[in-house]
Amino acid sequence: MLTDLEYMERALTLAERGRGTTSPNPMVGAVIVRGDGTVVGQGFHEKAGGPHAEIRALDEAGELARGATLYCTLEPCSHTGRTGPCVERVAAAGITRVVAASQDPNPLVSGRGFDFLRRKGVEIETGIGRERALRLNRPYLTFTREGRPFVIMKAATSLDNRIAARAGERTTLSSAESLRHAHTIRAEVDAMAVGSGTVLIDDPLLTARNVHRARPLLRVIFDRRLRISPRARVFSTLDAGPVIIMTTPESIALHAAEARELERAGAWLEPIKDGDLHLALLRLGGREITSVVLEGGVALQRAAWTAGLVDAVHLYIAPVTIGAEGIPWLDSDTISVAALADRRMTPCGPDIFMEGYVHGID
Repeated sequence: MLTDLEYMERALTLAERGRGTTSPNPMVGAVIVRGDGTVVGQGFHEKAGGPHAEIRALDEAGELARGATLYCTLEPCSHTGRTGPCVERVAAAGITRVVAASQDPNPLVSGRGFDFLRRKGVEIETGIGRERALRLNRPYLTFTREGRPFVIMKAATSLDNRIAARAGERTTLSSAESLRHAHTIRAEVDAMAVGSGTVLIDDPLLTARNVHRARPLLRVIFDRRLRISPRARVFSTLDAGPVIIMTTPESIALHAAEARELERAGAWLEPIKDGDLHLALLRLGGREITSVVLEGGVALQRAAWTAGLVDAVHLYIAPVTIGAEGIPWLDSDTISVAALADRRMTPCGPDIFMEGYVHGID
């Protein structure tokens, strides 16, 4: 018979199968185990609005759930949202013990699911597999606690920390393997964001290519002065997802004709007082955007970092040197990569992919 941790690891592996499809909900896995160690039901949350992991596991177990233990990676919900409360089904099924990796920070649930089950005589144990469970749902935790998306700051640099050969020149640094990796991440997040300078210089499509994406990808362009053209290539990809331009009320009033042209091209203009970046992210949170990759440019990334709005850093480091004439990325006085938590470096073809987190697990 396996240990509690081993059953929880199985539930966490199941939860991973919901990566990229559950937002704004968390990834959750569940396993139901009889007293003799037999797994009689299991499931994971596949998409928002669909059955929760506990319900799928209970449906599979049927009557065999009576007297069994439920292992779940997050506290079972106790409120009616897109679906009904899981705790009622758990109690009615005759589950006698629930082992949960972590408590749900959602104020509609937080502790209430456990309290309901205890009142029904269900034994509760928490904390087993907690760190992996929290790492799995970093975007959900940030969105729930702060009301804004989890921000991943991404850049491709040379060995000497340059992002382009010279100002205004598009410079390709990433290998094919790095590009595939970056697009895989695009396939998982809710949105990607760039500044107007990136659109003016690179004219990117801002899509997830050569990977499967189950949901529309929101593209966010920060353009306080409404500089971008309605003929930018991103407007040819509206079938991939909407395009929002974060600007200011003053710019919309001052550049009314340009604003109308952008709207006719398919953009949604979002006026933000003073172009405040934190307020812009809160607006995205109001749209249930739980994660965003901030791809550039440097001025926008520096502003986000300085404002304390970056949660993770992704760097693709190419084995080339550009030299002093190149355009630098954020310098060491601005960001200390060595101070990031949970740093990991992995090869991407000839490049190195480095990821790290601004905040530890709590």
